[in-house]
Amino acid sequence: MTDILLLVVSACLVNNVILTRFLGLCSFMGVTTRVDTAVGMGAACTFVITTSSMASWALEHWLLAPFGLGYLRTVTFILIIASAVQLTESFFRKFSPTLFRLLGIYLPLITTNCAVLGITLLLVEQHYGFVDSTVFAFASSVGYSLVMVLFAGLRERLALSVTPRLFEGPPIGFVTASLLALAFMGFSGMSVH
Repeated sequence: MTDILLLVVSACLVNNVILTRFLGLCSFMGVTTRVDTAVGMGAACTFVITTSSMASWALEHWLLAPFGLGYLRTVTFILIIASAVQLTESFFRKFSPTLFRLLGIYLPLITTNCAVLGITLLLVEQHYGFVDSTVFAFASSVGYSLVMVLFAGLRERLALSVTPRLFEGPPIGFVTASLLALAFMGFSGMSVH
């Protein structure tokens, strides 16, 4: 149980996908102008990352590795991710048309989000079992969502504040993102083994 808890803390906070691995920055900067869209994108990415990581683990351990087909890893993982994104997109279109419209082009672009592919490929390197892989993928996606929502809240506050003209818009966003990354870097001093 302690190992699972340490894995969750490590994946969510210590090795956060966005702030320490710098994966998924496109959606991080593009969707975080409002908290509600950041929550929707976080939920969508959590589903896609978790399900595609589970399917990729199974495919890697039951087909690719046993038959020496490791060279097909990236292509097959992208196909799995694209399928999960299509399922997610259909769900949002049917059950939350407003959020589907707000997320716009960023929803289908989850397929090319390097955080999603990065986590699935990282699981291959880590040699986790199925349960640990699923926990790691879920915790990483929760960390991704947490940072997206925190950053969106900060950007909403910044939009209401007076900033120098030179820093309005994306520049103050990048400064805020760097400060947020520094805040999370404080967690990297923790020893997680």
